[in-house]
Order: sequence, then structure tokens, then C-alpha cells
Amino acid sequence: MDFNQAFKKKYKKQKKKKSQLPFRLNILFIAVFLIFSLLIVQLGVVQILNGEEAQRQIDQTENTPTEKSVPRGKFYDSNYDLVVDNKAVKSITYTPPKNGDTADDKLKLAEDLASYITIYKEEEELEDAVTDRDKREYYYLENTEDIQDRLTEEELDLDPSERYQKELDAITEEEIENFDWNHDLLNVIAIRKELDEAQELSSHVVVNEGLTDEEYALVSEHLPQLNGIDAVIDWDREPAFGETFNSFLGGITSSDEGIPQDRSQFYLANGYKRNDRVGTSGLEEQYENVLRGRKEKVQYTTSTRGEVLSSDVVVEGQRGKDLTLTVDMEFQQAVDEIVQEELETAINNPANNNGYLEDALAVVMNPQTGDILAMSGSHYNREDKEYENQAYRTIYDAHEVGSSIKGATLLAGYQEGIVDIGSVLVDESLYIQSTPTFSSIGAAMGPINDLTALEKSSNVYMGKIAIQMAGATYQRNEILHNFDYAAFDKLRSYYSQFGLGSSTGIDLPYEATGLAGSDVDQGNLLYMAIGQYDTYTTLQLAQYVSTIANDGYRMKPRLVNEIREPSGEEGVPGKVIESFEPEVMNKIDMDQKYIDRVQEGFRRVYTSGTARSYWSGIPYEVAGKTGTAERPQYNEDGDKIADTDNLTLVGYTPLEEPELAFAVIVPENGTEGETHKAHHEIGKRIVETYYDMQEEQSEEDEE
Repeated sequence: MDFNQAFKKKYKKQKKKKSQLPFRLNILFIAVFLIFSLLIVQLGVVQILNGEEAQRQIDQTENTPTEKSVPRGKFYDSNYDLVVDNKAVKSITYTPPKNGDTADDKLKLAEDLASYITIYKEEEELEDAVTDRDKREYYYLENTEDIQDRLTEEELDLDPSERYQKELDAITEEEIENFDWNHDLLNVIAIRKELDEAQELSSHVVVNEGLTDEEYALVSEHLPQLNGIDAVIDWDREPAFGETFNSFLGGITSSDEGIPQDRSQFYLANGYKRNDRVGTSGLEEQYENVLRGRKEKVQYTTSTRGEVLSSDVVVEGQRGKDLTLTVDMEFQQAVDEIVQEELETAINNPANNNGYLEDALAVVMNPQTGDILAMSGSHYNREDKEYENQAYRTIYDAHEVGSSIKGATLLAGYQEGIVDIGSVLVDESLYIQSTPTFSSIGAAMGPINDLTALEKSSNVYMGKIAIQMAGATYQRNEILHNFDYAAFDKLRSYYSQFGLGSSTGIDLPYEATGLAGSDVDQGNLLYMAIGQYDTYTTLQLAQYVSTIANDGYRMKPRLVNEIREPSGEEGVPGKVIESFEPEVMNKIDMDQKYIDRVQEGFRRVYTSGTARSYWSGIPYEVAGKTGTAERPQYNEDGDKIADTDNLTLVGYTPLEEPELAFAVIVPENGTEGETHKAHHEIGKRIVETYYDMQEEQSEEDEE
């Protein structure tokens, strides 16, 4: 074979091999294409037909969040003594899975949980908690097919809720009565009932009250087998001073209540869960955003069977911030004791046996800063014959306060140009048609000036200011001619500058502003000028006298003066986050010389006027005004059956740079004898106690 033939033969062989290679590659490419096509088809099936179920499985196994409560902020008084603390409470909670549990699942979980805990320790409590419907629902789960067979064709076609009710109704009374409802089974039903209360993705407290340490430990040990169950630490409020000041500290919802239903949209929009505990009154409600803290948020990874595989803290919890009060709790306790003791003395006085006196109220504040120093109210429960702390009445109950407001009336007269410093008017009985005789207490005083009108509490002097404010002319036994009824609003406008008849601005969620009289009879303008027409609260009265004491500057009352960071040291507040400065609400629209004149009149009330006999022995400078508003009592037929008086007292001390202002109301007191001392004794003892405590504090500081 020559060289050319050999080369051709070899070339043919190589060509044959090369021609086989693309064929094999084509086979391989086709195989790969078919495999990818099958994968794409399978992916489409999963995505389109089973996507929702697949996502549910992913969510269930990789994204199961829960939140753990943190302690609320604490309260401290003005001396940084702890007022409200938190008490740890062991709790068992249940958080339903995203896809929800079936009725059978919850029953099985309840049976498992019942082997470790008993919700109600007393048999009677357990029997009361499990209702007839609860028993029927359990019986239905155990006998579903049998009960469903009892329904008619029409009943089977009803919507699910109506059909379910028919099924429950199909269970006979005899079946319920003859079933063995033993303690263990009732416990299971009670637990299942609590599980049903849980909202989707919101943990619900199954039990906390009465939960023993042993039960808590058993549940904690078996959490992996109890899907959705957690053993957590919840928190209850623990006041350090019992009932003292509780009316204003306020309350919070229980674990079972959660957020109030009537405000659920508001709370849900602000990131709350339905079972979150929130402040419902007082400072707990007013400062909810400060006190609530930030919940710890934990994300669990669980298996499809609900077993916890791992957990991560995604948001660290933080206790709520603390509040420092303006109130010294020791002084508050002393004022509470004073008010109750003097109320008790008045009620036990024979001259007071009219059966109407039940309350004594007092507010003490710093007129220069608006700081509330004490708010106290004692109520006598005649049915139970017990004295109850009802301090909240100082901001909710409004009364006719009598002559205590004459300082505001005189200042209005000055400003209107009706009277001036030293103006003399005749104190005499006024006879106005269709109006009872209008006169001062006791004999007519004749010509008196403005200072005497305050010192001796002339009704007529103030009444004549009101008549001239209305632009009217007085003629004996006739109506007031040319009477301008706009005078009612004009006089109220002056009063509102002192806080009378308007909001005081105190940092509490609710506050009464009193009631304006609705009968615009001419004579009632005169009675309004002496505090016997419109009604005011004790707090309004305290702000009024504070405004006069503070040279016409009306300060906003406040109970909180600081917000502080939580402290790591027990019983010691953290650093200050925010400090609230005293806030001036308004300066009364009156010349300072007139305010000085009223201050002098208020001084004379205590040194030589209507309060002198009760205050002559006190070694401190005090100024203010007394008040008596007649409160006759009538039966259903409109017949008068008793005479009572609202006794009031306002004051401040010392005269220069006053530190303390007070208002006292003893409503519907007797009209004779020693009972008239009740308001004076309360005011006098408050002043004495304040100075005694100041002296003790000074001695301690020196040491």
C-alpha cells in the first residue's frame, strides 16, 4: 500500500469517528432539555396549583413571631420614693398558629395542658366557669356524627353558624345531665375555652392567677410538646402606699380584658395587640405612651408539626419609662387623714343629723408652679357605715361654692369700671320683683368699701356690681329695668380667666368643668356673683385662689414633672429624659393694683373677717376667703324638707411668694353649731402639717 492509500484510509476512519460525535451530543442535549422541561412543568404545577399550600408551609416553619410583655414604667413621688412598682406574675399563654387550629386540635392541646395545670383551684369556681354551652360544645366534639344525623334536610342546608346552633340544640338535657362531668374533664373544657379566646397571631393568657410554681415549671419543661403554648412572666401593678392617691394614679386592663373594645381601632392603629394591657384611667391612661415600654419580639422557627426548632430575638424589650410626681406621698397621706377625720367629726356632730353630709374634698397646690401637692376626698358610705377614699371627686364633682369666689367678682367690677379702690356701696336688702329678698348674712352693714365687702363677705356689694354690669336700674319691688342678659356671659368670661367654669389643664384624661345655671332670671345674676348659681370643682377653686395668690398668673396644674429612663438600680429613678417646666395658662386681664387690693382683702378675711375666729391662733400668714352656699333639700312633691350648706374655704400662705394654696369643699353640711368648723379645721390642719413637714425637712438637711 503506498503512502496516498494509507492516508486516505486513515482519513476515512477519522471522518467516521467525527461524524458519530455530533450525534451523541444531540442525544445528550435532548435528554437535558427533557429533564429541564419536566422541572419547569413541575415548578409550574407547584406554583400554580399548590403555591398557597407551599407558602403556608414555609410561613409555618420559618416565621412564627411572638411578643413578650415588659414591665410598665414606675411612679416616684417628689422625694423620689417609689409609689408604684411592678410585680412579676407567672403566666401560661397561647398563640394560635397562622393557619389556625381546628376544634379537635384545640381539644387535644387542652387535654395535654390539663395534665400540668388546673385553671380553677376551687370546685365552685370551676363549675361556674364552665357553662351549659361549653358542655354542649364538648359533647358535640365527642359525638359529632351522631348529632349531625339528628338534623333535618332543611337544617343541614343552613349557613354554618346557624347549623352549628341547631346541632347544639339537638343535644338533649338528659344527655348533658347524665354525662360524667368530673373535675378533670371540666378543667379540660375550661382550658379549651381559654384557647378559643385567643385571636389569630395574638397571644392570650390562659391562666396566671393561682398558677403554682410547680405548674409553671411543668409547662415550661414540656413546651416542645405543647404547640402554641408558652410560659412567660407577666406584670401587675403594685402600689407602695395602698389606696393613697390611687384615684389619680389610675388603673390598667387585666390580661383577660386587653385593649378596650370601644377604642380598639385606635390602639390597633398604634401597634397594640388585642390582648395588650393599657391604662384605663388617671395617669396610667394619660401617660400610656410613656409607661407602656417596648415588647420583646421573638421569632421562632418551627417544624410543620409545631415543634420549636430555634428562636431569635428580633426586637429587644425595654421597660416603660418612669414618672416623677409633684406629690409628696407622706404629705398626701397626712391630708387624706385630716379630711377623713374632720368629715367624721362633722357627721358625728348632733347638729348635723340631716342625713345629707357625705363628702369632704380638698386640693393643695403650689400657686407659683402649678404643682399639685395633694388632692384628697373622703366619702361616707351611709349604707355600709364606712369612710371611703374618693379623691377623684375633687376633679369630677362640681358644687355651688358660695362667697369664696367674691374675689373674682370684685376684680370684674374693677375692670368694668363699676367700682374702684375705696368705692363705697350701701349694704342693704334688695327687693327685686320675682326674686327672693337679696341680702348679706346678718344685719345690713350700711355704707362699706371694697375691702370691707371682702372682709365681711357682703352679698349686696357683689350683687350691686352684677346689676351695674347688666346696665340695669334698681327700683324697690320692681324688675331690673334695662337689664342686659349678656351680663351672664360677661361675668362668666371673667371667671374663666381664673379657671372657674373652664378646664384647668391638669394632666389627667378627664376633668369636669362645672355647670352653668340655665335659668336666666334677672335675680340669678346676683346669685351667680356670690357663688350660688354656677357650679365649680374643688380643683377649679384651688386654681382660682392660686391665680390671685400668684399676682394674676394662672398656672397649669400638673401631677407629673419628670420623665426618666428606667434605672438598673432597685428603687432609684434613672436619668431625666424630659422635665416639664411650669406653664402659665394666662394672665388675668386686670390691673395689678386691683389684684393687690383683693390680696389685702383676702388677708383681712383671716385676720379680722369671717375666718378670724377659726384662724386667730395660727402662727402663720394666711389669706383667702370663706364661702357658704345654701342647699335646701326637697322631697318628690317639691316640699322643702331640710336646710344644708355647701361650706367652702380657699387660702394661700405665706403672703409673699406663696408656696401653698388650698381649696376645701364640704358639701351639704349642717347649718348649725360646730359643723361649720369642718372646712376651717381641714384648711388649718393642712397649713400646719405643711409647715411642720417643711421644718422637719430643714432639720434633716442641716444634719
